[in-house]
Amino acid sequence: MKEIAILIHEDAVFSTVSGAMDMLIHTNRLFHESGKPLPFKIMLVGEKSENEFLRNPEPYVGYSAIADLKNPDLIIVPAFYGDRGVIPQKHQTLINWMNSMNKKGTEVASLCSGSYFLAEAGLLNGKSCTSHWFDKDDIMSRYPAVNFLSDMVITDDRGIYTSGGAFSSLNLVLYLIDKFCGREIGIWASKMFSLDMDRTSQSHFAVFKGQHQHNDDEILKAQNYIEQNHHQELNIDKIAGHTNMSKRNFIRRFKKATQNTPFEYLQRVKIESAKKALEKGAQNINLLMYDAGYNDIKTFREVFKKITGLTPQDYRKKYSRDIPSFAGIDVYNSIN
Repeated sequence: MKEIAILIHEDAVFSTVSGAMDMLIHTNRLFHESGKPLPFKIMLVGEKSENEFLRNPEPYVGYSAIADLKNPDLIIVPAFYGDRGVIPQKHQTLINWMNSMNKKGTEVASLCSGSYFLAEAGLLNGKSCTSHWFDKDDIMSRYPAVNFLSDMVITDDRGIYTSGGAFSSLNLVLYLIDKFCGREIGIWASKMFSLDMDRTSQSHFAVFKGQHQHNDDEILKAQNYIEQNHHQELNIDKIAGHTNMSKRNFIRRFKKATQNTPFEYLQRVKIESAKKALEKGAQNINLLMYDAGYNDIKTFREVFKKITGLTPQDYRKKYSRDIPSFAGIDVYNSIN
């Protein structure tokens, strides 16, 4: 039996706690009804010895203070709401406990933004990780020793597991059930919770935000020029000319500021433009392609699929719908 400790605190996104609990509980229930030993001992773990708000009457779940839980097999860290720089510091006691358990052999898994707790503990140094795509730039800036893979839904690196954003974190719980209980049970859980087995990418969810959070004004000028003129015929020499830099120096500074080469940045801006048109229901792929700045349909399709993981047609089917206008609301920069 694996003892799994799910961290709880007042800033936790409870859907990630309850979602993980539901999947683990139902797996236990399957084993119980089959007359077999339960695979998981599930513990809700917090700093306090009493937590009435999160007390759960479910027979498959226990509650413990961290001081009383000696050696769990796995700790699951939920997502959280709030300032990415403040909340992990607020819960440093939990992070220190998690770190000490890991040194004793306990594996650790994070759901969505729970990866910040792992990064703060140093558990992700030199390891691959993922998180919500919105956090990519911030994590790379705060924790340069982390190999952040924003496109991935799941990472598994030497006993440290991380998941993609929001409800895609349930794919990590499915992965853990499959790993600990075997493929047959993994397939059962996949069907029971309507989750795709072996899903690897979250790239089609991502919104390219432009990486403007740096202090290089000349590169910001180049970024703005690309974003305003991406539909025209642009090349690196032309873009560099707007910054009064040599081509070589421009490419070096651009990569340092944005983590993309100028060419990569241009492609991402073009594809983001195409994605927005497809989301609004654009039917003519060729016209959309020209508006985005491409003149070759094969190249457009290849770049679109490389960046999003979907063909333009599949992306339109997945995200095109009649939606109300939210004029004046920056929905992407309002995400916590």
